[in-house]
Amino acid sequence: MDAGLIVETALRLIDEVGIQALTLRMLADTLNSGTATLYRHFNGKDELLALVADRILGEVRVPTEKLDGLSWRQAVAVAADALYGTLCRHPNAVSLLAVQVPVGPNALRGRERLIALFLSHGFPVDLAARAYTAIGHYVIGFAIQQHGPGTPRPEDQVQLRDYYHSLDPAAFPATTAAADELTSVALHDEFRFGLDLLLDGLEKAGHGLSQERG
Repeated sequence: MDAGLIVETALRLIDEVGIQALTLRMLADTLNSGTATLYRHFNGKDELLALVADRILGEVRVPTEKLDGLSWRQAVAVAADALYGTLCRHPNAVSLLAVQVPVGPNALRGRERLIALFLSHGFPVDLAARAYTAIGHYVIGFAIQQHGPGTPRPEDQVQLRDYYHSLDPAAFPATTAAADELTSVALHDEFRFGLDLLLDGLEKAGHGLSQERG
């Protein structure tokens, strides 16, 4: 049995039932096989889940021609959007990318491309590495918080807004004043706002270093 098919099936099952509910027995039954067959390819569930995480990263598509002519900031935004969109398609599996640092083939290629992008635009190695890490942490963290299992539903936001409005304005004047804004911004707009703030900081850091070198 092909290892790729096993990983693909495991991801499909996680999308359907979640990470905790997935068992090797369930996976083997879905594949009309036995768990012994699975153990010929993987040492256990943890190793399988690491490969599932890398399989997810393999879905991130940022064609080189799409980045041609873009500034580093625009190119990073395109890459971050692509990663975010991919993670949103697998809400039950997104936490896999936070359990450990992904080091599979797809993760390595993605890491290499983004760090190389920073370096090609004059970022020193230390800042390029920190920029890559910061972008990854932001995108994955946002996806987990807003799209992972148990995240708020739209109707929960309405209830939260009403709750904020019900607070004593004398005790919580800022929260009651911002109640609508705290609960009405579309998730992708909120994602891009935070990303832009991060890119602003990287732009400032890069500019400051270029002035020091000058």
